[in-house]
Amino acid sequence: MSSPHPQVQSFDLVIFGGTGDLAARKLLPAMFHRFVDGQIPPSSRIIGIAREATDDAGYRAQMRKALAGDGSKAAQVEAFLQQVFYRSLDARKDNGWDDFAALLTERPDNVRVFYLSTAPDLFIDICSRLGAHRLNEGESRVVLEKPIGRDLESANQINDAVGRVFSESQTYRIDHYLGKETVQNLLALRFGNALFEPLWNAEHIDHVQITVAETLGVGNRAAYYDHAGALRDMVQNHMLQLVCMVAMEPPSSLSPDAVRDEKLKVLRSLKPIDESNAAQLTVRGQYRAGAAEGQSVPGYLEELDGAKSHTETFVALKTEIANWRWAGVPFYLRTGKRLPERVSEIVVAFKAVPHSIFDPSAGPLAHNRLVLRLQPDEGVKLWLTIKHPGPGGLRLRHVPLDMSFAEAFGVSQPDAYERLLLDVVRGNPTLFMRRDEVEAAWRWADPILEAWSASGEAPKPYTAGTWGPSASVALIERDGRTWNEDGE
Repeated sequence: MSSPHPQVQSFDLVIFGGTGDLAARKLLPAMFHRFVDGQIPPSSRIIGIAREATDDAGYRAQMRKALAGDGSKAAQVEAFLQQVFYRSLDARKDNGWDDFAALLTERPDNVRVFYLSTAPDLFIDICSRLGAHRLNEGESRVVLEKPIGRDLESANQINDAVGRVFSESQTYRIDHYLGKETVQNLLALRFGNALFEPLWNAEHIDHVQITVAETLGVGNRAAYYDHAGALRDMVQNHMLQLVCMVAMEPPSSLSPDAVRDEKLKVLRSLKPIDESNAAQLTVRGQYRAGAAEGQSVPGYLEELDGAKSHTETFVALKTEIANWRWAGVPFYLRTGKRLPERVSEIVVAFKAVPHSIFDPSAGPLAHNRLVLRLQPDEGVKLWLTIKHPGPGGLRLRHVPLDMSFAEAFGVSQPDAYERLLLDVVRGNPTLFMRRDEVEAAWRWADPILEAWSASGEAPKPYTAGTWGPSASVALIERDGRTWNEDGE
């Protein structure tokens, strides 16, 4: 009987920024879990790259700590670490690059995956040196972490420079939200069931909400975050990709370009938000001191050591998609730090029944809602109206058909990076952003940023541990709707 987890082709995964938080918290653990499931061939290597002066043994010691949560698998951790190596390199200096190139050419048949887990301003230097040493030849791929630039102009500069070394087919712009099980299941729900797709349009859907909420503050990412803000960090990439998955037309197949062609059409159909309407359609916020997860926490400016900043840590906005399927259906997006819960979800709210046949004493008729939870517990809920069981007249109840992936299938769900990293090795770009998607997203986002800058207004303050500024509540409630909270 074949393994449910077949091995991929032998590869070298080179992580630039190999001592950083993403490598230790996500990338190495993801590769370890695929190693445990037998998907990583013994001839594969994971090579961390950073400026820090250490060696293989020192790097393995760091990663051993990162994998300490898998204490019951200590022997497997040690076996995995034998495939982990380290080289000290500076992206802006030539020292050491010849030795690094020689290391890779020791295994010329391995697929080469260069993961750029660095600041975007290093992408150009790294790719230039990879090209100079001809490491872009053969089965080589480059993975670009978001954000790709801070606006359309800088994104194009990066894409142009990377494109001079790696072709578009070799370039994988990663958005880990697209690797989440629930996002994948959205395709299955829409296009694998006759129940939903006939209703998936403006005639039957009242509105869509997408929430990505975090309880954490900016922490040690303060320097990066103050340069980016919530719109660049979350909305322009993660949240717009979720909008695309909800709103795209059925692709002709699941081939990479068929899916990405349909996503691109959604991005190009987003109604503009600019100086003429940004004040009505967007809300910016910045958290102040408060409480999170039962503890007092400082405000954003305190985490910046008291520096002044107009950077937003919260965004809520209302947008629409100008096409026949979605005309008139608002999409409400909100994301922020220091909110009450860590939750990412998509809510598709269907329209009310056109006429109620029930006596008012039976109770109100609630809208049907399809809730797709991405984190912390991935699953799907479909809220329906039913009769409360028992005698005593007809009483209506709003209850969910609730499916937790972990409970339904009895297996732990792989982290999104586990799927995406192996997709790069396989050469499958379906779940990665094409260049024209990035450009279309920035064309929509840039006028919002420009409108905020032109207004000169500071983000509205909100207390840590709350759901953002009160204006974000008004944004949706003035339309007679409300944000989905408390499991509803």
